[in-house]
Amino acid sequence: MNKYGIHKKNSERVMSKPNSNRKNKKKLRFTNMIFFMMFELIFIVCTFPFLLLYGPFENAKRTFVGSAMGTMNTQYLATLFLSEEKINSIIGKTSSDTENGTTNISNVKIPKIKDDSIEFYEIADNPKYKGYYLVIKDPTRVKIGVSSKLQTEGETTSQIAQNNDAIAAVNGGAFVDKSSVEWTGTGAFPDGIVMSDGKEVWNSLDKDGKTDLFGINKEGALIVGKYSENQLKELGVQEALSFGPTLVVNGKETNITIDGGIAPRTAIGQREDGAIILMVIDGRSLTSLGATYKEVQEVIYKLGAINAINLDGGKSTTLYYDGEVRNAPSNSMGERTIPTAVIVK
Repeated sequence: MNKYGIHKKNSERVMSKPNSNRKNKKKLRFTNMIFFMMFELIFIVCTFPFLLLYGPFENAKRTFVGSAMGTMNTQYLATLFLSEEKINSIIGKTSSDTENGTTNISNVKIPKIKDDSIEFYEIADNPKYKGYYLVIKDPTRVKIGVSSKLQTEGETTSQIAQNNDAIAAVNGGAFVDKSSVEWTGTGAFPDGIVMSDGKEVWNSLDKDGKTDLFGINKEGALIVGKYSENQLKELGVQEALSFGPTLVVNGKETNITIDGGIAPRTAIGQREDGAIILMVIDGRSLTSLGATYKEVQEVIYKLGAINAINLDGGKSTTLYYDGEVRNAPSNSMGERTIPTAVIVK
C-alpha cells in the first residue's frame, strides 16, 4: 500500500483500463467495417444484374446476354431475369430470319492445276484473343466427316479426322441431343442439314425448309447463306453443314443481326483463288477471352475470304492438324464430343 492507501497492483489495473477501451473500440470499428463491406458486396451482387439488364448500358447488355445464351451452362444468368421475348429483343433475331443474298460462285477462280499444300498460321496480333487458321489450297480436299456412332453419341474432332484418314479438321455444325438438354450432352444428333460425298446424312428441316449453312460443290466452290435441300441438289453441292450467322457473301461483309457475346469461335471461308480458310479463335481463358461474331467477320474478311460463315463455337471449338490439336479447347474435359466436323482429306 502506498501513501494514498492504494495497492500498487490495483493502481496498475486502473491505469490499464484506457488502453483496453481503445483496443475494444478499434476492434469494434474493424468489425463494423467488415460487416459494411460484406453488405456492400451483397448489395452490388444483388443489384448488378438489374442495373446491367435494365439500365442504359446497351452494348454491355447485348454482350452479357449474348455470352450467357451462348451455352446451356450459363443461360440461367439471362433467363433468370429476362423473358424469352426480351432476350430476343436484346441480342437480335437469328441470321435465319435475315436474307444475306445468294452466293455467286463465278466469283471464285479455282485453278485447274491442283495444289495439295496446306498452310498453318497463328493469329496473335490482338491482345484480346488468340487463334489459328489453315489455308487449304485445293478446296476439293475439304469434306464433311460424321461420328461413326451417329444417333448414339458423338466423337471428338480429332477422332472424326482419324476415322476418315484426314490430315486436318475443325469442329462442324449444329447439334441437339434428344435425350438431354438442347445444345449440350454427347453430340449424338446433328441439327439442320448434313451432306457428305453427295449424300444426305441428316435433314431435320421441314420440306423445302431453309437454314443457314455452307456447302461445297464438285468443283470446290463454297456457297454460304440460307438454302433448302432442293436448292443444294440443284447446285450440285456435295458437302454441307448447318450453322450461322453468314459472315461474308460475294466479297461483302454481311449485316449481322444477332449478338452472340464473346466466346470461342470457328469459321470457314473461301478466297477468290479458291483456297479454303478454316479458322478458330480460343476463348474463356485468361490468355484469350474470345471473340464476337463481328470480330470473327473482320478477321476472316482480312484474310481474304469472299464467302464465309460462322460454325459451332464455344466448348466445341477445336482445330486438329497433322496428328494433334493445335488450339486450346475451352471444354474442361478436353475435346468435346460432336456429331460433325469439317475435315481435310
